[in-house]
Amino acid sequence: MSALEKLLRPRSVAVVGASADPAKTSGRPVAYLRKHGFQGAIYPVNPKASEIDGLACYPDVRSLPQAPDVAIVLLGADRTQQAVRELADIGAGAAIVLASGYSETGEAGARRQRELREAAGAMRILGPNTIGLVNLTDRIVLSASGALEMDGLVSGGIGLVSQSGGILGALLSRATARGIGFSKLISTSNEVDLDLADFVDALADDPATRVIALYVESIRNPRTFRTAARKAARAGKPVVAFKIGRSDSGAQAAASHTGALAGADAMYDALFEETGIIRAQTFSDLLDIPLALASGRPLGGRRVAILTSTGGAGTLVADSLGVTGFALPAPDARCGAALRALQTGDHAALDRNPIDVTLAGLQPELLRGAIRIVLESDQYDAMVVIVGSSGVARPELMAGALKDTLALSDKPLLAYISPHAPQAAETLGRYGIPAFHTPESVSAALSAMWQARPRGLPAQAEAVAPAPRAPVDCPGQGQLDEAQAKALFARFGIPGVREIVVHTEEQAAEAVRQLGPRVVLKLLSGEITHKSDVGGVAVGVPAEHVAARLRRMADDVQRHTGRRPDAFLVQEMVTGAAEVIVGLHKDPLGAAILLGMGGVVAELIRDTTLLLLPEDGAALTPAQVEAALRRLKTWPLLDGYRGRERADVPALVEAVLAFARMAQALQDRLAEAEINPLFVRRMGQGVCAADGVAVLDHPRAP
Repeated sequence: MSALEKLLRPRSVAVVGASADPAKTSGRPVAYLRKHGFQGAIYPVNPKASEIDGLACYPDVRSLPQAPDVAIVLLGADRTQQAVRELADIGAGAAIVLASGYSETGEAGARRQRELREAAGAMRILGPNTIGLVNLTDRIVLSASGALEMDGLVSGGIGLVSQSGGILGALLSRATARGIGFSKLISTSNEVDLDLADFVDALADDPATRVIALYVESIRNPRTFRTAARKAARAGKPVVAFKIGRSDSGAQAAASHTGALAGADAMYDALFEETGIIRAQTFSDLLDIPLALASGRPLGGRRVAILTSTGGAGTLVADSLGVTGFALPAPDARCGAALRALQTGDHAALDRNPIDVTLAGLQPELLRGAIRIVLESDQYDAMVVIVGSSGVARPELMAGALKDTLALSDKPLLAYISPHAPQAAETLGRYGIPAFHTPESVSAALSAMWQARPRGLPAQAEAVAPAPRAPVDCPGQGQLDEAQAKALFARFGIPGVREIVVHTEEQAAEAVRQLGPRVVLKLLSGEITHKSDVGGVAVGVPAEHVAARLRRMADDVQRHTGRRPDAFLVQEMVTGAAEVIVGLHKDPLGAAILLGMGGVVAELIRDTTLLLLPEDGAALTPAQVEAALRRLKTWPLLDGYRGRERADVPALVEAVLAFARMAQALQDRLAEAEINPLFVRRMGQGVCAADGVAVLDHPRAP
């Protein structure tokens, strides 16, 4: 067995610092191991006790009869290092360190955490500051969480990995109350060694796990995480992630719009998109979505039937599904006739959707028949059954009727419980029926099932030769002025608008004769990026006004900055083109290309998407770039919206690929880069950069 396999399925467990008092935190692990049915050897370690709960107790680690597969270390941070070192010395497979006082407390704690890793040597560590792990598949509880006081923990197909120990207990208790089963629950916490990626990788191989749920604070190792997430996708195991810290409380100042438009949370969106991970938008989604996905029932389309015996609840679910893009067609003639034959009288409304079978809540046989008819109809891809007050009064009968119909079809069958009825939810969950308490949870679950349908991962990057290094004449460092930035972009194949650098009124007049009759006049500066904020941009200037406008611009800039400029750009006027922003964004998750609606309203509109650059230097593909562009709300403006001529999207895609090649070629030398706007002309007329920002760092020593 590997060390990770020993951690997840140990045959022997040492509990270092075990207490004989099960009411204490240090007394819980031994009690929980026995309470929940661990069949292996348990070795309590405590120099002050000869036995604990009838088990022989050992004075120290070196006195153990064998090296344990796993040791739970319950000591304070000041004594944990020595215990971990001794466990490593005797050949223990892994240690679970519960103590706090490490990197979460500051620099002194971070130093203590580094010392802990050194003490472990080759031994693997879960934690520190963790609540441990629970393997419900094999009834192995390696945790001190108070949630484990519960009886009747349910095993199931959801594997949970949380960077918060408290969240592990919170989800376990909520799931148990709803009859939802987990395969494994793992708290990684400080991740001095084992992290999210290690356990996503392990759960991808775990036969008992069908869905992987993640509670994410930060991803410390993006490369291995991406690899593990792709492995899970190839194994057919959806990954659902809830990422906290979504608000950008004060984005750092940056030279470009990109810095303000692309926050850390947007990078997680890009990472999840690239790896096929489903993002949970609310904390409750982290339980609801895996619950639906664990059923393993594929959603082949977006047509949903709602079967209800209570009109108001059916309308709530219908409205929520409609908002999220699902269709609710009324029963066709054949389906409607079968339903009418099943229930006579005027009690039912069978010609619409929601399908109101009023007596179904009181007659399980009627409910079975109605479900069978709807599931067999080619009209519908999924069904939601509303459980009203009459149904929750006898939850076993209702749940049994639903369970009996599962074998009729592999279409998703979900339940929405209208009244507050915890017992009904637990019963339905135990019978394998995903049950939800809010209409929004139903639509979130079905949306996730649609997202998780078999499609393969997003297009993979094409293998290419390593990108060339930067040109030797590339400026040394700092922020380039606009002309220099666009010259850099042109070296990589991105054309710019026609323009001339001028210093005098006479030079400006001559430039207009070449570029006119109307031009754009701009301040040229490597220090002032947002030129319009200081009066440094004038659009549509006629030839006869250029000299006066240049003097006025110099005055405006001097008034705003205290310095009189001596360099300007005269640019050709480009009209009738779409404006796009293309930028480079870097953060701990990696580098990404930002795409979106450009121009002066870029930050106001904030219609952007991020496309992660491959970490191995491979090229993006045209399909990846076009897919990213299609995610924009403003994509129709490029694609012929309301009779507009289609923009030259192929040229735009090639420009984005060239921008990505530049970012990969310059690597760490390129701190920031942006084109805003990149004009996209009509089909066949290409693109051109109208403005540009580039910030270069010194090349790093080899």
